[in-house]
Amino acid sequence: MDDPTLTAPVAPPLTPHRKASLARVSMLPWGLFLLALAAAAFFGWKLWQPEDIGDPLATSLVAFEKQDKLTVFSAELAPVVSSDDSRLFGLVNAKQVAVIPARVDYTLNLAAIGRDRLSWKPESQTLGVRLPALTVSRPNLDEARAQYLRDGIWISREAQDKLTRDNTRLAEAQAVQQAANPVLMDLARQAAKEAISQNLSIPLQVAGYGKAKVVVTFDQ
Repeated sequence: MDDPTLTAPVAPPLTPHRKASLARVSMLPWGLFLLALAAAAFFGWKLWQPEDIGDPLATSLVAFEKQDKLTVFSAELAPVVSSDDSRLFGLVNAKQVAVIPARVDYTLNLAAIGRDRLSWKPESQTLGVRLPALTVSRPNLDEARAQYLRDGIWISREAQDKLTRDNTRLAEAQAVQQAANPVLMDLARQAAKEAISQNLSIPLQVAGYGKAKVVVTFDQ
């Protein structure tokens, strides 16, 4: 009589080929996980790695090289001058008062700005620029708009020409003095600082320094 106790069927032993297949199946999820982790690490490194965005000083110098001189400010002046003329041993006298409009330009010599005049603070992204002194142009007299007031019983052609030449010379000299007025010089320096700051901020931002600041000073 057979034993009534039932026994579980015994699975056949695994062959080497089947063992390898099961090993590959069990390693597949881990392989995919490691691959995804490596991809995430790579793209994260590409996203956050510091980029080499160039030398900010070189970027600034390129902006200066585009032009040798920069007119930053112009002033319209109105010198009031007078001159006298005496002829025939003082018997014939004449006087002329003139108001001659004049224009002066304040310019920067950008060619004189080299790397030695620039400084860079990477922690605050601050570019320091030390500018040379402003150059004041020779006054441009607009004698076509000049106004004259003459006084004399009789003014010859020669006397009138001399009075006009003398007034022109005096007006030019006075315009030079007015152009050097501290108020006008301060306005010109402020205009220069704003112009240089704007001209350098844009190239720095394009180069990748979005938070860059430009601090402009002048030679003492």
